[in-house]
Amino acid sequence: MVQLSEIWIYPVKSLGGIKLQKAQVTDRGLEHDRRWLLIDENGMFLSQREHPELALFLPEIIGNFLKITHRMQLETIQFPLQQSFSEAETKIDVMVWEDSIQAYEVDSVVSDWFSRILGFSARLVYMPEESHRKVEAKYAVTQADINSFSDGYPFLLIGQSSLDDLNSRLKKALPMNRFRPNFVVTGVDAYEEDSWKEFTIGELTFFGVKPCGRCVMTTVDQEKGVTSGKDPLRTLAKYRTSGNNVLFGQNLIGSGTGLVAVGDAITILISI
Repeated sequence: MVQLSEIWIYPVKSLGGIKLQKAQVTDRGLEHDRRWLLIDENGMFLSQREHPELALFLPEIIGNFLKITHRMQLETIQFPLQQSFSEAETKIDVMVWEDSIQAYEVDSVVSDWFSRILGFSARLVYMPEESHRKVEAKYAVTQADINSFSDGYPFLLIGQSSLDDLNSRLKKALPMNRFRPNFVVTGVDAYEEDSWKEFTIGELTFFGVKPCGRCVMTTVDQEKGVTSGKDPLRTLAKYRTSGNNVLFGQNLIGSGTGLVAVGDAITILISI
């Protein structure tokens, strides 16, 4: 049986993730997934690619609040999950890759907390409902497809067998958190998810639109917040390269909203 085995969200882009038993699918990804973002003084997004220590910030949903704890310093801060801003507050233009997106600073106190621990100026911002970041047109399913602050697509899916196969080639096995999926699935062969063009998770339909090109972020040890060698990229490059991209996982776009839960059956409707 093909089924959903894990669900993950990453409320603040490039910080730690939260493993869930169920999640609400929205028009731009899973609820609360990458709706917050750390930016530098120029409004550019911060990432583990340049700042692997971001992995040390661990999010947790406590009631109606998002709590962030630093793994080493054990300092915490929290702020409401439901963000509201007055018309008097100024929107900030922030950059994620080539996309300019309007966002609000969450709170100067929160930004100062991150800046102090990181040792450089950073601001935490939130993507409001009225900010619509379009999915790249050539991969969109409809013209209305939008995204959060994630790199390019609302969802990322990886088969557990794909990680098992990769780990069989590595000297030291890696956990799934190196690859930051939203969905992990079981009951399929390694890399079978590459071929899924349309499928359902429970009652909801998803479309596989683009294999995920992987970057140096996969080399960051998520427990230590440091880069730990050239793997898995070095090994993946030997057998999972297309053009200049090293591929692992499938980017998805969803259709409709509703609930998904661990254990949901997956039905493949169209594959290539």
